[in-house]
Amino acid sequence: MITSLLIANRGEIACRIIRTARAMGIRTIAVYSDADAKALHVRQADEAVHIGPSPTRESYLMGEKILAAAKETGAQAIHPGYGFLSENAEFAQAVIDAGIVWVGPNPASITAMGLKDAAKTLMAEAGVPVTPGYMGAEQASEFLGAEAAKIGYPVLIKAVAGGGGKGMRLVEAPADFADALASCKREAAASFGNDHVLIEKYIASPRHIEVQVFGDRHGNVVHLFERDCSLQRRHQKVIEEAPAPGMDAATREALCGAAVRAAKAVDYVGAGTIEFIADGSGALSADRIWFMEMNTRLQVEHPVTEAITGVDLVEWQLRIASGEPLPCAQHDLTIDGWAMEARLYAEDPAKGFLPSIGRLELLQFGEAEGGRIDTGVYEGAEVSPFYDPMIAKVIAWGEDREEARTRLGEMLDDTAVWPVRTNASFLVRALQHPDFAAGNVDTGLIGRDGEALAQPPVPSAESLRIAAQSLVPATPAPGLRLNAAPVRTAWFLLDGEKIEIETDADGSDEPMPGVLVTEQGQAWLLSPWRRDGSHGAAAGSGAILAPMPGKVIAVEVTQGQAVTKGQKLLTLEAMKMEHTLTAPFDGIVAELSASAGQQVQVEALLATIEEAAAQTPQEG
Repeated sequence: MITSLLIANRGEIACRIIRTARAMGIRTIAVYSDADAKALHVRQADEAVHIGPSPTRESYLMGEKILAAAKETGAQAIHPGYGFLSENAEFAQAVIDAGIVWVGPNPASITAMGLKDAAKTLMAEAGVPVTPGYMGAEQASEFLGAEAAKIGYPVLIKAVAGGGGKGMRLVEAPADFADALASCKREAAASFGNDHVLIEKYIASPRHIEVQVFGDRHGNVVHLFERDCSLQRRHQKVIEEAPAPGMDAATREALCGAAVRAAKAVDYVGAGTIEFIADGSGALSADRIWFMEMNTRLQVEHPVTEAITGVDLVEWQLRIASGEPLPCAQHDLTIDGWAMEARLYAEDPAKGFLPSIGRLELLQFGEAEGGRIDTGVYEGAEVSPFYDPMIAKVIAWGEDREEARTRLGEMLDDTAVWPVRTNASFLVRALQHPDFAAGNVDTGLIGRDGEALAQPPVPSAESLRIAAQSLVPATPAPGLRLNAAPVRTAWFLLDGEKIEIETDADGSDEPMPGVLVTEQGQAWLLSPWRRDGSHGAAAGSGAILAPMPGKVIAVEVTQGQAVTKGQKLLTLEAMKMEHTLTAPFDGIVAELSASAGQQVQVEALLATIEEAAAQTPQEG
């Protein structure tokens, strides 16, 4: 058995691996960048090694630095987690060549399944059904546009080296193809160092169903049933569950059997996931489910599989890497109950899901029977602009789907984070959506109803009344006037916005300067209102500010140009994603301060839009 393990990752997955390794008596070594010097995974590991500056390309993607850390600390094995170098065949081979145990599949398997086009060709040869599309080497824009026309719109453009929803664009009309292709290639090159794409037919009501597989070095492969990851926003998973709603025994047997054959076709070892796309316009059936790709690593959503099977997948990984056979045979694995996982992110749904960075002054997770929290942060930690803004994975188990759904909602509802914004209330609304509650989910649900789901919640009058009591003094009574009855309302500021709240006349003997109201997974700061004439009307000024540090990768307008509300102005690359900034109203680009390639800091002025009505008429 492995006795010492270096985790070539960060955040919640590093903490997750440390938890199991510690239970197995394995010494753990963490690696960290400048930004992660005080991170939770560094605190939890037995030892930690600094590997460079904050940007991932100078730290967590530097394979030579990670190998040097492993040799320096005498690590017997390296676990890559997910993301970063987890599916890098060259790094895996370098680890093996250094005489260190690689906790993952053979490099040849990673190579075989690492590029979506090659993987689909291999699966087709193995008799696994694949979606119609173009997977060739020709990458000229005109040629790919012609192939898309042959396939028939709508189509998906997908980076062959992509993953995690990055490097993927839905195109519904020929006129949009060229722009979508250019954007997809830019993101693919930035994220994966490879801008090649494939084109495939877009299924109108798709469901994303995946199968957890596991192989050992003795020729054994098993599956641990399926997960449904259909609730997505812009191709990124939001809520996952296991098993899949509407999956009958015959379809499950066919689907999981195909996944095992796919794994055997590449002599797979370790944890892997075979991802399928299913036609969700009707009942699930094996003849309407097609192979999409294989992820040759542990998945973010692996806890729901652990919850319904009772298996610790990280323990299996470590045992298989140590040369042991699979702990059990296929007939020993069964499904017990239902599990759901929600990805709690530091992002603001009300502002287009822009990442929210800063110090976690308050971090409080909700609890429920059968609940689990996987996190890589703690109260007082910083959400950095350098990495994925995940705060935690919130997991709930129940005897059936409804119990799991209800428990997950309770956990999210009782979650409180401040001042960083989160998507908790968005997740609660998604769980309550009638279609999701009924199990009628496809990947387009959030795209259709996302605007309503993203609306910021409003604290209840009762919560505000209780909070307000701690802010007003007991004497004099709020609103007391001579020769008149006490006024039982007072003005306050709720996150800076003036609000009138009914209060009790007695108030508090020791009024506080401010109090946090937590409800529906959201937190608001309530403070006494004071007149202040220093505040301007910047919110409606048309100033386009950088929402976070990043790089301007495209400027779509020129100074003096007329624009309409919602028109694309600039594209900012930050936190490994592209963020589009649009015009807040009809007007003129009065000032343009940004240029393509420019690095900008948070709240840097990029452009100013002046309302059309405010323009001074020119004399004729």
